[in-house]
Amino acid sequence: MELEMNGSAARRGEGRSGHEVVVSHVGRAREVRGREGRTRDGSARDDRLYELAARITERDRAICRLLHEHRVLTTSQLTAVAFSSLRKAQERLSLLYGLEVVDRFRRRSWSGTGPFHFTLGRTGAAVVASERGVTVAELGWQRATTTALATSGQLAHLVGCNGVFTDLIAAARQTPGASLEQWWSARRCAAAWGDAIRPDGYGVYVEGEVRLPFLLEYDTGSETLPRLEAKLPGYAALARAVEHPTWVCFWFLTSAREASARRVLVHPEVPVATAVVAPDSAPGGPVWLAIGDVGPRLRLVDLGHPGRALGRHAEVSRHRDR
Repeated sequence: MELEMNGSAARRGEGRSGHEVVVSHVGRAREVRGREGRTRDGSARDDRLYELAARITERDRAICRLLHEHRVLTTSQLTAVAFSSLRKAQERLSLLYGLEVVDRFRRRSWSGTGPFHFTLGRTGAAVVASERGVTVAELGWQRATTTALATSGQLAHLVGCNGVFTDLIAAARQTPGASLEQWWSARRCAAAWGDAIRPDGYGVYVEGEVRLPFLLEYDTGSETLPRLEAKLPGYAALARAVEHPTWVCFWFLTSAREASARRVLVHPEVPVATAVVAPDSAPGGPVWLAIGDVGPRLRLVDLGHPGRALGRHAEVSRHRDR
C-alpha cells in the first residue's frame, strides 16, 4: 500500500523533506500577490512553490496519494492513518490547507456542522503528478470534480467505505507485525475488473504470517436483496478466472439488514462474510460472520482460508433450495 505509516516514524509524524518536488499552477491570487518574483527567463514565479518544497514531508506526500486514490477522507480518518493525535492532525491539515495541498469542506446537518472532509488540493495534485512524471492535466485532477463531492449524494457511501479501510489501518498501527498491504478504491477495482464485478474496495490485511485478501461491499440499504444476490455470480466468475476464491465482505448499517441479506448471500463458489456497524464495533475486531457459520464472530484476519467456507455455503444452498 502506498501509505507506509505503520512504523514509529509515522507515529512521530516524521518524514523526509520533499525538496525535489516540482509543483506548478498554485496559489490563491490574493495570498500570493506581492510574493511573485521572476525566473531567469523573465516569467512570473510564485515563491510559495519553493516554500512548499522546503516544508512538505513524506507523510504529506502519502496523504496526497491517499486523497488522489480515494477522493475524500475526514479529519478522524486521516488522524487514524497518519497521526498520533487529533490535535496534531488538525494543526498539520490546517497548514496543508493554507498551502493548497489539500482542500476541505463541511456539510451541515440537523445536528449541526459536520466534520471537515478533505480532498486533494491544487498543489497536492501537482505533488502527485510530479511523483508520477505527468502533468496535473494528465493526472486527471480538476477542482470542480473534487468540490462536487460536497453536494454529492454518494458522499456518505464513499466516506463510510473509506472508513472501513482507515479503521483497519488504525488497528494495524497498534498491532506489531500488522499492516493493510493493499487498499484499492472502487475506481481502481473497476479499471482492473471492468463490469464483471463492482466492489467498493479491495484490500489485503496482513498480521504475522497471515495474509488475507478481501473485497468490500459497503451496504447502505439502497439496493434490493435480489440486487445483492445478483452480485455473487460475478464474484464466482472472478474466482474461476484467477483460480482461487477471495473473501467478499459485506458491511451493513443495521442488524436487521444483515439478517435479511444473509439469507440470499449464498453461492457455492463465493465465500461471504458479513458484519454490522455498532457503537463498539470496528472492522478489525471480532465482527465478521461467514455465511454458514452461527458464531462466534471473528476478526477479519481470523476468517481463515476462503475455501473453508465454501463447503458450508453448499450445505446452506441445499437447505435453502428444498
